[in-house]
Order: sequence, then C-alpha cells, then structure tokens
Amino acid sequence: MADQTHVLFVEDDDVIREATQLALERDGFAVTAMPDGLSGLEAFRANRPDIALLDVMVPGLDGVSLCRRIRDESTVPVIMLSARADSIDVVLGLEAGADDYVTKPFDGAVLVARIRAVLRRFGHAGGGEKPDEGADGMSGGVLTFGELEIDTEGMEVRRAGQPVALTPTEMRLLLEFSSAPGTVLSRDKLLERVWDYGWGGDTRVVDVHVQRLRTKIGQDRIETVRGFGYKLKA
Repeated sequence: MADQTHVLFVEDDDVIREATQLALERDGFAVTAMPDGLSGLEAFRANRPDIALLDVMVPGLDGVSLCRRIRDESTVPVIMLSARADSIDVVLGLEAGADDYVTKPFDGAVLVARIRAVLRRFGHAGGGEKPDEGADGMSGGVLTFGELEIDTEGMEVRRAGQPVALTPTEMRLLLEFSSAPGTVLSRDKLLERVWDYGWGGDTRVVDVHVQRLRTKIGQDRIETVRGFGYKLKA
C-alpha cells in the first residue's frame, strides 16, 4: 500500500461500495471502504488516505459533516458523490471544503479520471508523476496586492501580515488569478486550468471556491465581471 494511492471511500450502498472498490483496485488504487460516516472518520484518522470519496447521504455522520470534520484536520483532497446534480447537497459539500464532486450513477472511467485530476493538483499523481509547481509551473518571488502577499516559492499567503490557510485547490486558484492580475478569467478557463478538466464541468465548483477564497483574502480582492468571469484586482 505504501507505493499505492490510498483512497478512503465512504458509501452506504453495499453494491455501489463493493463494485467501486473493485474498479478502483483494478486501476491500482488501495481502497479502504466504509459504510457510514462515523466509521469513515475513524478510518480517515487511522489511515490518513491520499484522497477521500464521500457519498453525501450516508448514515451516522452525513458526507457533508464528515467533509467538515476532515477539513478541520487536513487539507487532503475530498470528492463528494451525490445522486442529484442539481441538489443543494452539491453546494453544501463544496462549501464544507470538498474539492470536487461526481454525480451518481457515475462511469468508473470518469471517476478515476476525476480522482487523478484532483491528485495531480495536489502533487500526488499515484502514477509516478512529479508534484505540480503551481499554476503554469509558477515558482519564485513574492507577489503583493494591497495587503495581500503571495509567496509563490513557499506556497504561503499573508493578509495584513497574518498567515492565511488555504487548501491546495484554493492556492492554485489564487495563483491563476495572481499570474494575470486585472485579467478576466472565465469559469471554463478556471475549470480547465485549476481543476484540470479537459471537458465541460459544473461552474458551481468555481463559484463556491471563489467565494471561499474571498472569505480568506478579502471579499473585494476578487471582482466578479458579470457574464464573463472573475479577476484579481491589481
């Protein structure tokens, strides 16, 4: 297991849990599969997986609450699984700190592709790939925007001299904005560059992450350009 990417999978449906576990293991992942949120939290703390797949509707401790508990302790990537694409649960999961979501029923190949895309962003490709250096391979220097300072070498952010804790996805999003301050970046472009989507994705992922980022670096630092996207104020 030491050389494999370790996936924590929390799903209460026995058929889906067993079939998905087998599919992931065939693709080379090590999988710990649990049937409810409380056992999932225990497994997370005991095993410290590389990524967590959490179904929204699991008993004991629902997936959104479990995501919050994990995010309180770790920046490990989290993908939520939801049976309804238009459910409020999708947004709640993202607001709780999830990095992405997949709608059920899902194709196994799509799920694996999404897992690998998230892992690449987090510098753990599970296939011998080297960690990313950030958006566009950016490295070196401290960027300053008002009271906001971004250390692109140390991957650290300060606001008015105080450290700001960002998840890796939030950091990559901020790096994209800071690489082109004042330039409007569309949601589709951000999905492609930050989430590594080679196909269309749900732009709610972008919107929720931008809002989360705003609460940490300042609500006015990222401006919404209605009908086009977002830009970082220079």
